[in-house]
Amino acid sequence: MMRRLHSLRRLSGSALLLALCAGLPAAHAAEPTGRAANNGAKAAPAAQKTTPAPKGEQFVDGIAAVVDKDVITLRELRDASIRISTELKSRGIQVPDDQTLQHQVLQRLIMERVQRHEADRLGIRVDDAQVDQAIQTIAARNKISVAQLRGEIEKSGTNWDTYRKSLRDEIRTDRLRQRAVDSTIVISDTEVDAFLKDQRRNPAFGAAPQAQQQPQPQAQPEPAPEQAAAPSGPMLYALAQILVRVPEGSTPEQLAVLRKKAEDILARAKRGDDFASLAAASSDGPEALQGGVMGVRPLDGWPDLFVKAIGNLQKGQVSNLIQSGNGFHIIKVMDRGTAQPAPGRTARTPAPTPAPQPAARPQAPAQQGPTKVMQTRARHILIKTSTVMSDETARQRLEQVRQRLVSGGAKFEDMARQYSQDATAPQGGELGWLNPGETVPPFEAAMNALKPGEISPPIQSPFGWHLIEVEERREHDATDDLARMKARQILFERRAQPAFEDWLEQLRAQAYVDNRLEKQQKIQQNNR
Repeated sequence: MMRRLHSLRRLSGSALLLALCAGLPAAHAAEPTGRAANNGAKAAPAAQKTTPAPKGEQFVDGIAAVVDKDVITLRELRDASIRISTELKSRGIQVPDDQTLQHQVLQRLIMERVQRHEADRLGIRVDDAQVDQAIQTIAARNKISVAQLRGEIEKSGTNWDTYRKSLRDEIRTDRLRQRAVDSTIVISDTEVDAFLKDQRRNPAFGAAPQAQQQPQPQAQPEPAPEQAAAPSGPMLYALAQILVRVPEGSTPEQLAVLRKKAEDILARAKRGDDFASLAAASSDGPEALQGGVMGVRPLDGWPDLFVKAIGNLQKGQVSNLIQSGNGFHIIKVMDRGTAQPAPGRTARTPAPTPAPQPAARPQAPAQQGPTKVMQTRARHILIKTSTVMSDETARQRLEQVRQRLVSGGAKFEDMARQYSQDATAPQGGELGWLNPGETVPPFEAAMNALKPGEISPPIQSPFGWHLIEVEERREHDATDDLARMKARQILFERRAQPAFEDWLEQLRAQAYVDNRLEKQQKIQQNNR
């Protein structure tokens, strides 16, 4: 169903954006500001000698690793290690020893290559105009100009070009996730019914974070303007994790060794060792070099396993060991508090995302009573991009289809059955009745600009290129629809990030990776 276009996004990976917009205490805002920088900030000149070049740089002509047909050089690894070492120091995180740091950095570079190759294979491109649009959106949601946003970014020590590059990478990763994972997650009506039943039986279930007691605010030297207002948004949790990954097919003996490793790390975290330093040195999670910081979300936006583990934890506390299909997790509550919800597609978006946002849609009311919305009944034709179907080719093909439709030479439903690559093609592209906020912003904006009977020009979304036909509109009591959509979103959010991480692991396992630096280090150890 095309309702997989639902705008059920996780937060942007850029923790600098979280600091600007999450609305949590400023003391926490400083915690995750490294993410944007970690994606490529230039090292300060004083840090040029922080990390020496790897021993044996002459090994295999300076190749650290080969990913498919792409090469990661030792120089690239060294430069990234210097940069990240500087960032860790600037955030007060103990830098691991050289070999551990290089291992962590190389794993990150390998995963970045794997994701980039998959995005290229799927024809996912992010141009300068899309980055500019994302920056304008971020600035608007923070109620500042682009120039002021740039000033804030550079004040934090991040080069503006580096920030743009990190944002481009995040948009590409987000679109990759939408294309590869989001459409595979199906929340059944039965699951929604069960969730709503539990919520009615136990009001603390699902939306309860808003009703929990708010921690006492700490003194803040320069609170953001948004923080001056009385908090009225959902309870937000800033979490960090240490992951000890258990490879698929591990033997019981290997599992026992990894469990012991996780227990030892947990013991150190419980006794007060710096969590961020432990994560940087020991975590197998993708956010290890950010001190394990995963971001800020409402409680019900985190996976079920995390929700159960942290529900009763206060700021600064660490969970017990959590076992999942990926391995053993240790979670720390970095901060928790309420915030004014930022405008966006849904009432549950506490921080900006790279994609453009429409005006805020009506939120589900807290009081009993009908909620009237304008619904749109529409159909569409989708053509996905790939290495053999460029953006321009897809757009031109849809433009030709549109000319046939406008001239009366074909029917929309027939063209959808023939050309559309969406699951709705057999139904003539029929999407049914759509509520505000139910589709991604570019799609919704184009749809809202049409009158009944009109056909849009080709428009682009994270899923590809679309033609949209609006069939009719109606005012509808959407009280029940919105409650169900909110429940569906909560259930989706709980599954989406773990599903994406699983998919990335599968993608990594399928890629050809020759870690030559690791081989060299093993040879050196054996010769000692």
